Amino acid sequence: MSSATPPKYRVSQLVGAIGALITGQFDDVWVEGEVTGFKPAARGHWYFSLRDPESDAVIACAMFARENAAVRKPPRDGEKVLLRGGVDVYAPRGSFSLIVRRMELTGAGELARRLEELKQKLAAEGCFDPRNKVPLPAYPRAIGVATSPTGAALQDIRRVLGQRWPGLPLYVAPCRVQGDGAAEEIAAAVTLLDDHGKSDVILVGRGGGSAEDLFCFNEEVVVRAVARCRTPIVSCVGHEIDTTLCDHAADLRAATPSHAAEKVVPVRAELSQWVQDRRLRLGRAMQRRVTVLRDRLKRVRLQHPKQRIDRARTRADELDDRLRKAMARVAKRKRDRAEAAARHLDALSPLRVLDRGYALVQRDGLAVTDAATLKAGDTVEARFAKGRATLQVKRTSGMF
Repeated sequence: MSSATPPKYRVSQLVGAIGALITGQFDDVWVEGEVTGFKPAARGHWYFSLRDPESDAVIACAMFARENAAVRKPPRDGEKVLLRGGVDVYAPRGSFSLIVRRMELTGAGELARRLEELKQKLAAEGCFDPRNKVPLPAYPRAIGVATSPTGAALQDIRRVLGQRWPGLPLYVAPCRVQGDGAAEEIAAAVTLLDDHGKSDVILVGRGGGSAEDLFCFNEEVVVRAVARCRTPIVSCVGHEIDTTLCDHAADLRAATPSHAAEKVVPVRAELSQWVQDRRLRLGRAMQRRVTVLRDRLKRVRLQHPKQRIDRARTRADELDDRLRKAMARVAKRKRDRAEAAARHLDALSPLRVLDRGYALVQRDGLAVTDAATLKAGDTVEARFAKGRATLQVKRTSGMF
């Protein structure tokens, strides 16, 4: 072994030396890969990562506004691009990135193509069908969480649940939420909580991250586990801009783990206050009803049953008397009306005319009203007020 003493550097010196070496060797290079985590800045600069789809290697990239103005349209996550630029080292963090001076879009990208094909396949199988989604329970008795046991997501969920409903049981199925094998662990954690059966609702997700960090929630094994889950499940992959396939398969999507905890659990203090208000309103309503009934009872005089029977008999006699009088009045009105009608008919009767000395002349049962219809020798019958007579016509005259 060499006994020579190695050189001694301050951090800034070492980072500067590495930066000089890297930037000197990679000052002008072409790099090909897939865009992930694209974020335009307010001043027009673009920040994103470039991913190698074969090895999952990633390098941070920046393209400033004066350079990206020449690009026809901003790239989308998953698109393949060819970049020209130089490597730069950021001393305060000791990290390096590619400063892009030129960008050429080379296609939709293998990652985006595979993702779209998987989405269409799972949609055709009904994994995203809204009819298969179930509503969340209004008041869950326990919550299940499938996430990293050391991540900020679990701490956020615990904090929100502690504020909204202290003491609510929380079952955690730990799993990795990024990297190789994460998708299988997430699917297994969801299935474990579902089979456990003690959670009324399950949360699955993680905090925010780049598109490649969140890509495990697009894996088929995760989507199928979520879609197959019998317990109501909420996807809370903390990425508000885009959605993962896990979001589509879940019964509900929340923007962040904290948001998910707010959606599944009401505020216990507010619920208690609501119940207390209803209890007071019910008590006041019952008191008002009791007061009304008490006042009504005071107005009721208790009587002996014989008194009530005697009063009922008296009332019945009064009603019977009133009925008899009413019937007598009705009978009298009808009798008077009949007599008046008879008098009227009698006054209109032709027989009353005969009493004044007139006679009714008939031939063959028909009244004779015109002397011209008779001739000498005809036989007619005359009816008087008293009796009848058969007469023979000697002569007729048209005038009195």
